[in-house]
Amino acid sequence: MQKFLRGWQNKISGIEKQLATIDNDKARIKPAPNKWSINEILGHLIDSAIINHRRFILMQIQNNLLFDGYDQDRWVELQNYMIKDLKTLIETWEILNLNILSALSEVSPEFWKKSIAEHSLEEMAWQDFPASQSVTPKEFVHDYFGHMEHHLKQIFHLGDINFSN
Repeated sequence: MQKFLRGWQNKISGIEKQLATIDNDKARIKPAPNKWSINEILGHLIDSAIINHRRFILMQIQNNLLFDGYDQDRWVELQNYMIKDLKTLIETWEILNLNILSALSEVSPEFWKKSIAEHSLEEMAWQDFPASQSVTPKEFVHDYFGHMEHHLKQIFHLGDINFSN
């Protein structure tokens, strides 16, 4: 797991540099009325980092992975990410994720393999985690980074940038 976390720590800096090449005006263009702009996707990733940082700490305190969800569309709307400065969004995304990686690097190796039967991941995770199946903290964290990579690919597509990680 440490190798996975170090890999993402190295990726974040490169991704940040690639994101910084996107034009601020282009970042505010919605590809369709019901689709998020680059700014809004980054805002969603910021919200996800904030929510999941808390979950990653709680997973070490609780004996379960029961977490509440959140209305991601409403969060993006209420924070009006559309008008925010792209550079500020990128820096916020980077700092939050480096902080998450730092916190996760402190988790004991044994903990990552712990089988947890009681979870709510079927309701709030990016991947499909049936309620009837146990999950590990490692799977939960991998889900977070898979979700982030999915949205980063969307941003790079909208920004006409090749995604290299």
